[in-house]
Formats: sequence, C-alpha cells, structure tokens
Amino acid sequence: MKINPLVDAESLRHLLARRVPDDAGSLAIIDCRFDLGKPAAGFQAYLEGHIPGAGYADLNRDLSGPITPTSGRHPLPSPAIFSAWASEVGISNHTQVIAYDAANGSFAARLWWLLRWLGHDAVAVLDGGFAAWKALGGAVEVGAPPSAKTPTRRPFVAHADRQLWLTTEQVQQALGQPGRVLVDARAPQRFSGHEEPLDAVAGHIPQALNHPFTLNLTKDGRFLPGEELRRLWQQRLAGIAPADLIAMCGSGVTACNNLLALEVAGLKGGRLYPGSWSEWIRDPRRPVAIEPVATDPMAG
Repeated sequence: MKINPLVDAESLRHLLARRVPDDAGSLAIIDCRFDLGKPAAGFQAYLEGHIPGAGYADLNRDLSGPITPTSGRHPLPSPAIFSAWASEVGISNHTQVIAYDAANGSFAARLWWLLRWLGHDAVAVLDGGFAAWKALGGAVEVGAPPSAKTPTRRPFVAHADRQLWLTTEQVQQALGQPGRVLVDARAPQRFSGHEEPLDAVAGHIPQALNHPFTLNLTKDGRFLPGEELRRLWQQRLAGIAPADLIAMCGSGVTACNNLLALEVAGLKGGRLYPGSWSEWIRDPRRPVAIEPVATDPMAG
C-alpha cells in the first residue's frame, strides 16, 4: 500500500510491527532533523535517539548540492549523487519512504519533495515528527543502526521531472505574467525585511506574498486537517490555479512544507523555486522590497 503525503504515528507503529526482516527493503524511515544555526545538532539528536531502523539525512550534505557563487544556501542535489545516497540508506524505486524531523515537517518535507521530483511517489512525512512518535510512546533506538549503513539490494534510479521547479530567470519571467503567484514561506519578520538572521540582505521579492509555513500547522506541529488547509490556501490563492503557484522561502527548504500542505489540501501542481531568497540576492541588480516599519501615530 502506497502512503503519501502524510502518515500518523499510530499508523507508522503498525507498519513497523508488521515488517519482517526479509522484507526490510519495502520500508525506509529517514530522520531529517536539522538545525540551521547548529548544523551538527540534528545528527547528534539522531544518535541520542531515533525511530528504530531509521537512517539519517543531513540537509547540507544529503538533501542539497554544493553552494556556488550564484546559488542559494541549499541548491538542489545532483540526481546521480542523491540516488547514490538514497540507495545507501535503503531506498529503492519500490520502497515506501517515511520522512520525519523534530515536529513540524520543515525539513522532512524537503526529502518528500526531492523524492517526488526524482520520480518516487511512495513517500510520506510523519505528521508531528519525532515529537508525535515519542508522545505515542513509540520505541526509540540509540546510535547508528546497521540498517542505516547497509545498501539496499535494489538501487534507487532517479527520473527527474524538470517541470517541478523554476530557475531564478524563470521566476523573473513569471513575475511579469498575470495569474502567477509567488508565495514566500518565511516568517513575517524576515519577509518584511525587519529581521534577517541568515542572509546578507533583508527583504523579499517584489510582488511575492507571505504565507509562513507555520500557518499550515497546529500548535503541536501537526498539519491542519485537509479541508481546513484547503480553505486557507484557496483564500491565499484568491482564484489563481494551484499550478500557477511558485513556492519559495530562504533557501528552498521550508517552501516544501507549503507544497506539502497544498498536496494535503488537494491543491496540487505548485512548483518550487529552489534558489529562493538566498539566490535572488546574489545579484544586486535584482529588486528587493522592504515593508515600512509601523509607527505609533501617538508617539512623539
């Protein structure tokens, strides 16, 4: 049975209980925990405790390609290199993949999107992440399991769909077309340009709309119900077709959470701008918008 795009912790526990050693290649669980400010923290958290049998995906090393002078902070990985990594952690073209992170899917959705881009649609994100698994009382394994180091018997072969993402040049062209919408998943303070903890330039791309990925979630990091997400996103799209949406963020990572939410809502077809803000600002000739700081009319 193919599971996509979300799985709850109880269903995952049943899947693990039914799995037999001879059929280990049918399911791959991948821990995607990461901290942008502390890149080693995610793997350390994995070593201290993870879902039994899970492999680990490092955002910088495994889910991104090398940074170049013109790229953003997390370029798309080479399909060939990503395929080699996927094979090493037990993913074949016939494997059901379950990706999880700490809670809110902000990093697990990146793996979900990458696999979808490369032709693998049996991939789901654990709703609520590791926090939901622990809250359920799910078993936890410490250290690096042998399964994370054993290549699958059948390698993963990528079949990339180039239509699922846009270059910076394509985004620039799309901004001048009616009926297209660029949606930025960053927090409001970063989108407005009032705060910028990660990139050298603050602000946003002119004409972009802000939809922080956290709006897709409940307080405990689970996705809102599909119908609620559908209403939320239809209001955001304001009549524009989902296929005309371009998703971006700081570096093409949390934008995948918005695309995952759209999938849960049944509003498919949006595309990713992988370079996102961190690539846009590489060229100082590209326009930048900053929202004015609200002032108190009674002050002074």
